[in-house]
Order: sequence, then C-alpha cells, then structure tokens
Amino acid sequence: MDRERVLSWTKAERLGLADFLDDLEGADWETPSLCTGWTMHDVVAHLTLSTRTTLPGMVKGMVRARGDWERMEFDAARRRAADFGPAELIAQFRETAASTRRAPLSAPLDPLVDVLVHGQDIARPLGRVRPTPHEQTIAALEHVLASPFYGARKRLRGVRLVATDANWSRGEGQDEVRGPAGDLLLLATGRAAGLTGVSGPGAERLGRVL
Repeated sequence: MDRERVLSWTKAERLGLADFLDDLEGADWETPSLCTGWTMHDVVAHLTLSTRTTLPGMVKGMVRARGDWERMEFDAARRRAADFGPAELIAQFRETAASTRRAPLSAPLDPLVDVLVHGQDIARPLGRVRPTPHEQTIAALEHVLASPFYGARKRLRGVRLVATDANWSRGEGQDEVRGPAGDLLLLATGRAAGLTGVSGPGAERLGRVL
C-alpha cells in the first residue's frame, strides 16, 4: 500500500471526524462509547495520543499498568481527558491531522484503522451516521485481518467475510457473514455493534464470542 496514499486517507478521515465532533453537545461527551467503560471524551482523548505517544512514555505506561495493554491505553486516555476539555481535544486532533507520527510499534495503516473504527465508536451510540469510505475501509479491514495485534484471526477463525458494498471477500470457513465493509471492520476489531448490519450463519456464531 502506497504510504502517501495512506497518509492522505488518514488526514482526510481525521479532519472529517474533527468536523463531526464539532457538532457534539455537552451531554454527548459523557455518553458511553462502543468501547466498554470509555466515554466519548475518553475516546477522543485517546485519538489525540496516536501522534503524541513516545516509546519511553509507552514503556512507563506499561509498567504502571503491569503489562496490561488495554489498561495502559485506558489510563492514558483518562489522564488526557482530565487535562483537556472537548474543544481543546478537537483542536489538538485537527492540528495533527496531517502528522506522519504514529504510536511506537504501530504500522502505517494503524492510524487509519484507529480513526475509522473510533469514529463508529462515537457515532453509533449517539444514533448518528458517519459513513465509511469503501476503499479506505477495505484497506483497513485487510490490515486488521493480517495483523496479530487485533486478534481477528482467532476471533474470525472459520468465518468467511463478504462485503455487500464492495467486491471483496476473505476467509475460507463455511460460516459466512455478509454485510457492509464498515460493519465487517467493527466485527474484525471485536465490536458486537457490527452485527446489526450483517447476516449469514456466521453472524450468530460471532454473536456468541463478541
């Protein structure tokens, strides 16, 4: 995948999400997101960290969290949410939309996955629609399925994914799941909310593990 193309996609999605966040009202920021235990404020704080996290800071965070990656991420987001209000976080997110920096150990496509998925983590619980562009979503989905970081291989073992809004499918299992690429991306990253837009025998199976 061409690096400049991925950077362009990521910048556009970040700016689009920043504009989306501008429309959120006060109470929206304390609404639970799709990330269990995370408010919208926490998620946006987390998004601003992807271009600001350093290797020494990550190591320190892992020590504090006793090696628990998810706890480290949650604690870092909570601390930043406590330090900055919504308007400040949106400004920070917009300012670094074109940044080439990414968190230590992450791949070039991870920031794109981050903004696409967290955009849905925010929009869906609020009953709002944030469309996911097909080409970018398919690229993100391919990356998630190939990366060991997201746990998709284990989660989707024996399941064949088929996009209904793009000429794309992956997997050789007998349990097929059909739906928009955006919903398949949510399933691949462990979000049960993706089940609302899919069908097929594999959907019931995923519903038991997500």
